[in-house]
Amino acid sequence: MYQNEIQAITKANRYRSRKLYDESLADFSSNDYLGFAQNHTLFERAVAQVSIYKTHAPKASILVNGYHPIHEEFEAFLMRHNGFEAALVCGSGFLANFSLIEALPRKRDLLLLDEAYHASGMVASKTVDAEVLTFKHNDANHLESLINTHNHNRIIIAVEGIYSMSGDLLNPDIFEIADRYNAILIVDEAHSVGVVGDNLRGVFDLFHITPKANHIKMGTLGKALGSYGAYILCSQHIAEFLQNRAKAIIYTTAPSLFDIALGYQGLLYILKNRAKLKADIAERQKVVHECLGVKIDGLICSYPLSTGADALGVQQSLIVEGFLVGAIRPPTVPRPILRIIPRLGESVEQLRALCSLIQKGSF
Repeated sequence: MYQNEIQAITKANRYRSRKLYDESLADFSSNDYLGFAQNHTLFERAVAQVSIYKTHAPKASILVNGYHPIHEEFEAFLMRHNGFEAALVCGSGFLANFSLIEALPRKRDLLLLDEAYHASGMVASKTVDAEVLTFKHNDANHLESLINTHNHNRIIIAVEGIYSMSGDLLNPDIFEIADRYNAILIVDEAHSVGVVGDNLRGVFDLFHITPKANHIKMGTLGKALGSYGAYILCSQHIAEFLQNRAKAIIYTTAPSLFDIALGYQGLLYILKNRAKLKADIAERQKVVHECLGVKIDGLICSYPLSTGADALGVQQSLIVEGFLVGAIRPPTVPRPILRIIPRLGESVEQLRALCSLIQKGSF
């Protein structure tokens, strides 16, 4: 039924497939930034937390009877340590972003997304009645010009703390613009929580931003926290609106109890070990800068390949040498890149060896 479409995707060198990679490979591809996915102590603590309850699954949507004490405890922890009035757990970062973008913009509102915003938000933006515009990546001046040249009721701005492909930080001037125009600011912190900030809480922490009523923070458990799921932090007013209008919260089963417990244990670990984690992150950032000449703000190194380069071929060459990196091709990115994650789950020595191979290659 879709043979012609599949053939066209393949001909354009954009065919994707699932693979099982050899676990002996040094993993510099995954978003498991802190190596928590291989921390069995955190796993055992999460099992113990879930085991004290009668049920180990949520059983229903969060607004029927799927809301569980584990959800409530985790939300309370998030509010306390991030300075927000309310928290909502979600099944995934995609669902959290979709919930925010689909529900918040109403008729006569103006939705402004960074052009590099995650696909979840871009897809959700197709469902809204508001006027939807994209602004140049991280360009605060372009953002402000769009606000001043378009009619609007409310303004909703959507940005990322660290962008997933380029690895660059959010421009902090965007906070100032959102506050000046009383715009709702959605900050997707999927790739910044656990990686940047004095307490590794993300860009709010890094830029010393005190959360305001117009600020929304979305974080995932499936990256630095080594689990699966997500959360939304916001004002009580916005949380009430979302749980009454956001379809991806209302009409889906509540998040897995074990996954929430595992993410919770990851956050507790960060709280207790942040000094050591920050030192380990800085060490890896230094290696990438010294060996590849790329300065990274978080733990994403976007290494450009020549236009038309075979990213998958380069990836395969590195696999033969025992290293796994991401191979990202258009249309996800304008030109092919190696997406290298100098994660704490692999040693500094392995990272140096990988960088040396890449530096010697003619990519």
